[in-house]
Amino acid sequence: MLIQTPPEGIYDELFDEDNRVRPSCRMLEDWLIKSDEDLLAEKRREADVLFQRLGITFNVYGEDQGADRLIPFDLIPRVISASDWQRMQAGLRQRVQALNRFLFDIYHDFDIIRAGVINAEQVFANPQYQPGMQNLKLPRNLYSHIAGIDLIRHNDGDFYVLEDNLRCPSGVSYMLENRRMMMRLFPELFAQAPVAPVEHYPALLGETLRAASLKPNPTVVVLTPGRFNSAYFEHAFLARQMGIELVEGADLFIRQNKVFMKTTIGPQQVDVIYRRIDDDFLDPLAGNPDSMLGVPGLYAAYRSGNVVLANAMGTGVADDKSIYPYVPDMIRFYLGEEPILKNVPTWQCRKPRDLQYVLDHLPELVVKETQGAGGYGMLIGPKASKKELSHFRTLLKARPDNYIAQPTLSLSTCPTFVDEGVAPRHLDLRPFVLSGKKVQMVPGGLTRVALKAGSLVVNSSQGGGTKDTWVLEGDAC
Repeated sequence: MLIQTPPEGIYDELFDEDNRVRPSCRMLEDWLIKSDEDLLAEKRREADVLFQRLGITFNVYGEDQGADRLIPFDLIPRVISASDWQRMQAGLRQRVQALNRFLFDIYHDFDIIRAGVINAEQVFANPQYQPGMQNLKLPRNLYSHIAGIDLIRHNDGDFYVLEDNLRCPSGVSYMLENRRMMMRLFPELFAQAPVAPVEHYPALLGETLRAASLKPNPTVVVLTPGRFNSAYFEHAFLARQMGIELVEGADLFIRQNKVFMKTTIGPQQVDVIYRRIDDDFLDPLAGNPDSMLGVPGLYAAYRSGNVVLANAMGTGVADDKSIYPYVPDMIRFYLGEEPILKNVPTWQCRKPRDLQYVLDHLPELVVKETQGAGGYGMLIGPKASKKELSHFRTLLKARPDNYIAQPTLSLSTCPTFVDEGVAPRHLDLRPFVLSGKKVQMVPGGLTRVALKAGSLVVNSSQGGGTKDTWVLEGDAC
């Protein structure tokens, strides 16, 4: 089967700049050349049927039909060499440790603010900042037990952090099911390639959640907003894989500042809640009074130290896009180290000089809402119409503090099975970092791929798909 070569000036995961196959991908190229296009198309249809039967779907909010949709699954894996992963893993561990130190600091000693590294207004005026978390003692001083760090590889070959997700990062179930699907459809490939396993993630997650409590045998539950949530499949999947209960707010109640779960044999105290609900909806007595998703009195129980929330309330400050530019400074300030992973250069539109630069160079830049997610509220300048550019100029002038801007980076490409055959498509990577007694992760993450030619938007809500991510246990196969 013919493999289309990538465009010039873009880092490709399969071919180097001279269109030679990278050593880590020789087996992959050999498989693709020998593969029959009709067979791959049949395997893709088989995967779609299996994903539908398993209920591996998501819902796009606002769609009239309200129907669950499959996330397109690409059969061609993304390969990462052992040496690339070792460096990435060290950088992820460093970054998450610094972010947890930052969260502890801004709710306790405020050292980074006193030192002038970051402006007090950017922290305390942040809509995700929770004043009630000040001076609250958390086990192991951990705020983000589960983090999803979005990475891209630029045309210089280096990995850059695109954004940090520290509240309720999603997508790990697709990472696990993609691997299961590949092993089911192409078991012979795993006999040929030394691919590092990822299936032990639920065990690591369960270990991390149990370590969030200082009790010897804590009761852990997953709190979901319910089956109409776009990530409900993941909530149910992880609870089932960990062997713990999946609960909704109505399944829990508070008694004497302790959280209990309703069971068929009577109330059972809950020690750790892996919550997949945003801060404002966790407790109608402390947040949104109209919320039917949370548990009345949960906040008081949490502040009393009788239950642990993973992730902690108030973690959203650290994944705000206006805080992102300061993470390298956090690493230097708290750890005394130079950052291993690079940040994308970022202009903060709240600063007059940065705003002027962004307005002058808008057609060249990517503009994002500081609280945005899912690819929404974003402008990709080089692909925007005059009308879209004009609209964003108005938004920027009206609320500059609501936006940041970044250069349009050339996300790396990877061979992808699309209608026109095997062609390069842009992608990113979201590894999942677990912080408990130690910081750990499985080798790999969720690779998201833009299925449209030339598109840089990989989000599933915007038409993107996913791939299995292969981290090799040796640098070549």
